[in-house]
Amino acid sequence: MAARIIDGKQIAADIRAELKETVAQLHADHGIVPGLGVVLVGDDPASRSYVTAKERACAEAGIYSDDNHLPVDATQAELLAIVERMNQDPKIHGILVQLPLPSHIDESAVLLAIDPDKDVDGFHPVSVGRMVIGEKAFLSCTPHGIIQLLQRSNVQIEGAEVVIVGRSSLVGRPLANMLTMKADGANATVTICHTGTKDLGYHTRQADILVAVTGFRNTVTADMVKEGAVVIDVGVTRIEDASRKRGWRLVGDVDFDGVKEVASAITPVPGGVGPWTITMLLFNTVLAAKRANDIG
Repeated sequence: MAARIIDGKQIAADIRAELKETVAQLHADHGIVPGLGVVLVGDDPASRSYVTAKERACAEAGIYSDDNHLPVDATQAELLAIVERMNQDPKIHGILVQLPLPSHIDESAVLLAIDPDKDVDGFHPVSVGRMVIGEKAFLSCTPHGIIQLLQRSNVQIEGAEVVIVGRSSLVGRPLANMLTMKADGANATVTICHTGTKDLGYHTRQADILVAVTGFRNTVTADMVKEGAVVIDVGVTRIEDASRKRGWRLVGDVDFDGVKEVASAITPVPGGVGPWTITMLLFNTVLAAKRANDIG
């Protein structure tokens, strides 16, 4: 029996609708409009596409968006000046500096300059440290989105064996930390696999929940998945496809056609995890507005 397809796009849309209601209530009850400040340096197509989608999502949710576009040769000092202005602006509750930055800018210095109380991306070392020790923090958007996706798909996380293939600082490692917390949507037993793992298939076949985040097509095949496992595919790779009008299509890290015959549930690419990064960015921005005003 083929796996249930987890419709991440629809579930994310449900959360965005809830956020829109929350934003309207914050304005009606407290006169507050959550604000997100964004800085894009250069014209990287993927970054530009993400920022455009973010702007559209903010408008739909009723969130104020302060967008700043700098040329690719902008100096680090110019970028830091914008970050500091947004740090001091009470209308801006969250700050996003779109990565990657041009090579002449010190990415770490820029991230460190963001006020941790406005770090809605969850990348600041203070945010990461707070998350690791279980203190109140802004959770990194994609891993937090994965947990929300699992919860809203009625997947049992507590007590589950979770295997994460990929140890990136953006998804793999923060997701492992979140899932091991003694909290709702967590309390799982987690294994992280990576390029140094011996017999990857042995480990992945132990998983009740298998998360693939490697960036390489077909990292996970059907023989690597336990019957009835839930499979979350985070990877996105563009491949040529002459049958498509645009000449290409997106695939994930999982051999979808094979694995869906073994798994009990699986996320597609696109339409699975992808919509969650912006959704949880909006979530964190609304949360930041509440925290800045001591609201619930």
